[in-house]
Amino acid sequence: MPTVADSVSQAGTILQDQSVCELTRLFDAQRAAFRSSSAPTLAQRSDHIRGLVAAVMRNRKRIKDALHADFVWHPEAVADLIEILGIADRAKYVLAELPRWMADDVRPIDSQIWGSGQAVVRYQPKGVIGNMIPWNFPFDIAFGPLIEMLAAGNRVILKPSDLGPASAAAIVEIVREAFDETHVGVVTGGLELAEAFSALPWDHLMFTGSPAVGRHVMAAAAKNLTPVTLELGGKCPAILSYDSIDVATVGNIVGMKLLKSGQVCVAPDHVFVPHDRIEDFMTLVSAHVANELTQHTDSKDATGIITSRHFDRLIGLIDEARAAGSVVVQPESGAAIDRNARQLPFTVIVDPDPQLRVMTEEIFGPILPIIPYVSIEEVIRKVNAGERPLAIYVYAQDPAFSNNLLARTTSGGGCVNLSVLHGAIPTLPFGGIGNSGMGRHHGIEGFREFSNPRGLFIRGDGGAIDAFCPPYRTLDAIVEHAFGDSGSFDANDLVT
Repeated sequence: MPTVADSVSQAGTILQDQSVCELTRLFDAQRAAFRSSSAPTLAQRSDHIRGLVAAVMRNRKRIKDALHADFVWHPEAVADLIEILGIADRAKYVLAELPRWMADDVRPIDSQIWGSGQAVVRYQPKGVIGNMIPWNFPFDIAFGPLIEMLAAGNRVILKPSDLGPASAAAIVEIVREAFDETHVGVVTGGLELAEAFSALPWDHLMFTGSPAVGRHVMAAAAKNLTPVTLELGGKCPAILSYDSIDVATVGNIVGMKLLKSGQVCVAPDHVFVPHDRIEDFMTLVSAHVANELTQHTDSKDATGIITSRHFDRLIGLIDEARAAGSVVVQPESGAAIDRNARQLPFTVIVDPDPQLRVMTEEIFGPILPIIPYVSIEEVIRKVNAGERPLAIYVYAQDPAFSNNLLARTTSGGGCVNLSVLHGAIPTLPFGGIGNSGMGRHHGIEGFREFSNPRGLFIRGDGGAIDAFCPPYRTLDAIVEHAFGDSGSFDANDLVT
């Protein structure tokens, strides 16, 4: 006789099978719809984007409630700024620029050969795009890239993370309000659905998550030669010059680390501080926490950790560092671990062993390792010896310091005298390089990422086009003219 556990397991399998079947049905429906209507007008694309933003605004309270449910607590101001207003800001910029982006991009040609013809790049929709959404910014990364996918004229299927079920349910309802499912659809489910999702022959696939999972997604997509945009994590360093250890720098680093309790892919993962200014840095950290973040862990400004498993992992990082003899400081007076609320006090680890997990894994929590350094050459060597990060942050009064460091390192993006917020600027491309990802979204780079840049030549009058057809008497004359009487080609002519 089957047990209750067997019944639950069987029900879960049936639900997963149903979600995979739903995905396949929806994918086929969108492909058929795209084949019948593959070139939406500027007006249609603009209406789609406005309709999305209107649906988001109507569901402002539901979005906040969903984030509270998934994180136990989520600051409402952060929801408004990033998950709601950030989407509207991105749409406003895209709508203003879309007529220019959609216009033929005319390229220069040699009229002696091509006559009065025209060479153009015409951006056309790719088709049906899949977007695999993470749990940390479920609405921003569902609807932000969706704006550019719609601007490019595509149809889209979203798959929210199963770690944020309330947010996933809200995304389903918002999309249903704004779109027919053959234009934008949503599927929900766990691992089996995620594996089926990445294995479909998409015209483009976007994934946001960890490098480890990103490798599996890319491997599955490669079987169909599906192009991918991978927004992955990474250990983003903040590098402080000797003259930047001040109230403003420390306040910004601590504040950006505590945004969503560090559950941000571009959060400052660790900080390089000049060796003989470590004490000054720590004094400023303590003063900032005492003056600005009193009882922060118990406040409405602290985001809960997404799951108990993630919470326990962060505790494990701290315990391992403490057991290894690292200096572990929790500067908030009276702050305590709250497992029920999944709240963890801000924790600083000074000079941890490079082999500790806090230094080898992406932290994704309110833990900040401090790495002392003697020379900037030492920092550059360490940064370049690791995987290329999603972002690098440089704090310095002297622009020469910042420019030198940025010129000699590589990252997906970054800031000078700031952290994180380059990712909130809709005009800047956002993405990684190497282990931190590939491809870009935001702005014109996002529009082009989700478009097919179709190179076209439109023939006019004149030129020497017929010289390419045999017999090649005319072409011989063109070649002889290029090489001249000496029979050699002068490369200096290329710059005139």
